[in-house]
Amino acid sequence: MWTVAIVFVVAILIGIPIAFVLGASAIYYFLFLGRLPLDMIGQKLYAGCDNFILLAIYFFILAGELMNRSKITDSLIEFSKILVGKIPGALAQVNIVVSVFFAGITGSGVADTAAIGSVLIPAMKKEGYSVDYATAITVTSSVIGPIIPPSVVMVIYSMSTGASVGALFAAGFIPGIAIALSLSILAFYYAIKYKHPRRTESITFSQAVVTTRKSLVALFCPVVLVGGIFSGQFTPTEAAAIACFYAVIGGMFILRTLTLKDVLESLTKAAVSGSVILLIISMAALFGQFMALERIPSQMAQFILGITQNKYTFLMLVNVLLIFMGMVMETGATVILLAPILVPIAMQLGIHPVHFALVMIVNLNIGLSTPPVGVCLFAAAPIAKISLERMSKAVLPFILAELVALMFITYIPDLVLFVPRLLGYA
Repeated sequence: MWTVAIVFVVAILIGIPIAFVLGASAIYYFLFLGRLPLDMIGQKLYAGCDNFILLAIYFFILAGELMNRSKITDSLIEFSKILVGKIPGALAQVNIVVSVFFAGITGSGVADTAAIGSVLIPAMKKEGYSVDYATAITVTSSVIGPIIPPSVVMVIYSMSTGASVGALFAAGFIPGIAIALSLSILAFYYAIKYKHPRRTESITFSQAVVTTRKSLVALFCPVVLVGGIFSGQFTPTEAAAIACFYAVIGGMFILRTLTLKDVLESLTKAAVSGSVILLIISMAALFGQFMALERIPSQMAQFILGITQNKYTFLMLVNVLLIFMGMVMETGATVILLAPILVPIAMQLGIHPVHFALVMIVNLNIGLSTPPVGVCLFAAAPIAKISLERMSKAVLPFILAELVALMFITYIPDLVLFVPRLLGYA
């Protein structure tokens, strides 16, 4: 087991992609320790991704691509400006608000960073914000994307633990809004302190009506998806497919901003992005087989319970562990490896499984904006044209604000469970 751990750590340190780190570590174990017939490795890899619900990942990625190419971001930004009004630092607040709306469409932090950042980072620079500040608020608000449903990482969590996707989706609303509020409060503080620009021109009622009408295609998408899932009209996988159909109809025939070429390019991009996630899931399943044979989950459970049997202390230890894991590993892989280990311990200590799921998901999504492997940082770098080091320093105050929200989510379970209980999921 220790030699496998050494292979794992060395592979990460030399920069090998996480999918191949997981695969190489597991195959090393099976080749040299012979605990699994080699002809079974292929079957384990296939079994890891042979799950109908994983189709939702491809469809949600495709829906996000189609929505991006339909340029619905522009209409959402204009609609957010109406909601924000003339408060100090209005454009920074718009950045956060539009991330909340965009979260209900793509379920991906990277898509949020790319789509919103390409519009709002240049716009904020033009208004006088520093590029570091504009990039930091764009990157950190993007983590709202995988928390508010639909969410790709929630689909992966459901596949790994058997949790209800509907329950996870329902539980994501208030935590996502809590993260948005924490960022909004900090942005307001900075706006007052540094006298950030505020909008001076008024928006007439007719302009507000026109802007709202243009935004309806985007605003109705999450309503259709989430409403259909919660009402039992279709499964999350079917909802993801319907989202793609909705995006094509809305983009090609209503907004008329989506072309056939855009659709074909979106299919290609979704296939590539989805395949990367599926490869990670497949390799993680093989690595999970190694952990099962070595009884690592039960050993870790005994170790943690030997430290504490207080659920509040356990939650704090989990927060520290997951923040660290979010800094060094891909979110989906971490969910697959750690959720099956930690969930039984949490339930044994009396923690509601849906509450624990959101604690884990919020933790790991904050990792999307943390160095050294925060993928939203890498997505923002070419847009902002600044170094990773500058971005890493600029995001720290906003990450601290998100951690404050995380503490409320961790220690006030009703914030997470209110909506699932309201809808009959908990």
